[in-house]
Amino acid sequence: MIVHQIQVGNMQNFCYIVEDEDTSESIIIDPSWDLIELEMVIKEKNLKIKYIVNTHHHFDHTLGNEAMVESTKAPIIQHENSELKHDITVKDEDVIEFGNSKLQVLHTPGHSKDSICLIGDGKIFSGDTLFVGNCGRIDLPGGSAKELYHSLFDVLYSLDDNLVMYPGHNYGHKETSTIGQEKITNMVMQKRTEQQFLDMMG
Repeated sequence: MIVHQIQVGNMQNFCYIVEDEDTSESIIIDPSWDLIELEMVIKEKNLKIKYIVNTHHHFDHTLGNEAMVESTKAPIIQHENSELKHDITVKDEDVIEFGNSKLQVLHTPGHSKDSICLIGDGKIFSGDTLFVGNCGRIDLPGGSAKELYHSLFDVLYSLDDNLVMYPGHNYGHKETSTIGQEKITNMVMQKRTEQQFLDMMG
């Protein structure tokens, strides 16, 4: 699968168009601002958008949903804990298929109750669960340091080190990383007890 990583808006959000290279069937992940940039990629590559997928419900990841539905006629996929309007509900370990490509859903609450990561073809779209060098904030409604600890260490830490990570924001020193690299360099991925993690997150 081919990943089109597009930085949008003034919060350094990443929106993604993930393309199945065999069929040009694609998904959009987290449309928010600068939708014309997405439209240009879709038109230029002649892509057929099958789904719009949100990694969580926060406005900076969902703001462009309706406009992209209007433009692409694609249904919206969100986790079952999302309270926003969507067409298809997913839960942990569900699989999203487009063309010959598949992404598995990992439920990773902590930043929000409905946070998910998407994993497949050597890639992970980590939303606001994990950034390059940091993690999503936990002080918004639905945020939980305890849940984030378990998402990071029970779910993400056990994944293949070679997975290329595509985060929800451009908050690090580079735009992508790997799970292995984050285990070495990301302060939130250093092995510690749950209580130590809670203390660190304040």
